[in-house]
Amino acid sequence: MQNHITASLQEASSALNALLANPAALATVEQAAQLLISTFESQGRVYSCGNGGSMCDAMHFAEELTGRYRKDRKALGAAAISDAGHLTCVGNDYGYEQVFARYIEGHGRAGDCLVALSTSGTSKNIIKAAEAAKAQGMKVIILSGRRSEKLEPLSNVYICTPGGHYADRVQELHIKVLHILIELTERHFFPENYAGE
Repeated sequence: MQNHITASLQEASSALNALLANPAALATVEQAAQLLISTFESQGRVYSCGNGGSMCDAMHFAEELTGRYRKDRKALGAAAISDAGHLTCVGNDYGYEQVFARYIEGHGRAGDCLVALSTSGTSKNIIKAAEAAKAQGMKVIILSGRRSEKLEPLSNVYICTPGGHYADRVQELHIKVLHILIELTERHFFPENYAGE
């Protein structure tokens, strides 16, 4: 059992080191932070979405913006598309591919931003969400684990973090990237929270 524990941690470390050694990928993280800052500066809102574990990450991202990340500060306008009533209604009436897009059609406005997570880069409901966001005049940030011919053209910023053969390593990198995006946003709007660092 110990060898599996060690192998898992080594694989996670290798995935993180590969991201650290990829200047192009790190540049997209910076671009995404700048886009989030611009959205909040113009009084826009940020919406996030994903499937399974990625939905959990999307929810965590939004609640850290509206709630608290490290220290007390004013709430930032963010919401994860995770309402069970909405998801089951739209899934039943229109199909699961439309669950995020319909929410964006109803709530999204020009100047808002969508942060969408798809470890595979092929999630149909994420593609539909990005299409709906672009149609609304929103900006789109995608987090994925591989390149996507369908999602990349729909994004303003495409963050690709390959993590190995399975989605769990990609998700681990995504949560780290999301935490960095929150921190960079806080450092911009609430520098007093990082004074002395």
